Amino acid sequence: MLTLETLIMISGVLQLGTLLASAQVPKELKFREELPKVNPLLRHWILTAGGYIVLNLTAFGILSLLFAKELASGQSLARGVCGFISVFWGIRLIIQLFVFDAKPYLRNWFLTIGYHALTIVFTWHTVVYGYAAVK
Repeated sequence: MLTLETLIMISGVLQLGTLLASAQVPKELKFREELPKVNPLLRHWILTAGGYIVLNLTAFGILSLLFAKELASGQSLARGVCGFISVFWGIRLIIQLFVFDAKPYLRNWFLTIGYHALTIVFTWHTVVYGYAAVK
C-alpha cells in the first residue's frame, strides 16, 4: 500500500510532467499566428495567465516533492495547501470535461492520448490532494 506521502510525491512528478504538456500549447494553438490578431491587452492577459499557471504548476510540483511528508501530516497549513491544490485541479478537471472542446485540436493519436492522460492526471491530483486535505 502506498502512503499518502508517496502519493503526494507522485503528484509532484506528475505536475512537473504536466509542464511538458503545457509547453506544447503555444505550438498547438498557433500562438504566433493567433495572438497578434487579438488586442494587446487581451494578448498580455493571456500570456500573463499562462505564466501564472506555469508558476503554480512548478510550485505545486516542487513543494510536493520537497515537502511531501509535511503535506501528508494533517497539520492545518498542510490541509489548507492540499485543499487549495485539490480545488485548483478540480476546477481544471471540470473545465477539461465540460467547457473545453478539444476535439478540433486532437489531430493525431499522440495528442488524443495526451489529452486523455491529462484528464486522468487532473483527476489524480484532485483526489490525492483532496484526501490529504480532509484525512
